[in-house]
Amino acid sequence: MLGIIAGLALWSGAHFFKRLAPARRAGLGDKGRGLVAVVSVLGIVLMVLGYRASAFIPVWHPPAAFTGINNLLMLAVFYLFGVGAAKGALSARLRHPQLTAVILWAVAHLLVNGDLAAILLFGGMLAWAVMQIAIINRSQPWDRPSEVSLRGDLKAGVIGVVLMALVAGVHAWLGVNPFG
Repeated sequence: MLGIIAGLALWSGAHFFKRLAPARRAGLGDKGRGLVAVVSVLGIVLMVLGYRASAFIPVWHPPAAFTGINNLLMLAVFYLFGVGAAKGALSARLRHPQLTAVILWAVAHLLVNGDLAAILLFGGMLAWAVMQIAIINRSQPWDRPSEVSLRGDLKAGVIGVVLMALVAGVHAWLGVNPFG
């Protein structure tokens, strides 16, 4: 579980760096972007390896019906993650679609995983995303996107379904059936 904690610390630190030390981050220029990317990837690797190496310590037993709820939430996650980039109409109403997607992703996974390592991993990512939203909202005003379209929403929806299929395939390849 130490790997999960270290990975969460690296991930969070890399992402909070820009908001909590903006002058120092700006002073690094393009090298700072590379540094944040490397530390973020290292954080992900540590979280994944730490999760896979953790002993299964049951905390609660999720009901089977939560699998369907998880899958519906994950469909929303993939849509939300892409709606900002696709400039869909929803992106003019929702300030943080990608961070909202992370929150839904974490909640969906907390619903279907009742072990201590999952609670630590997904709960940690949930806490990070909520804190990131609070820090961004406090530090800068929101300039709503002006050029958005329903076409962007449709594009995000199609891409979301394709990505969900790919991720479900990876889960199945790893031996985890995401559909039951």
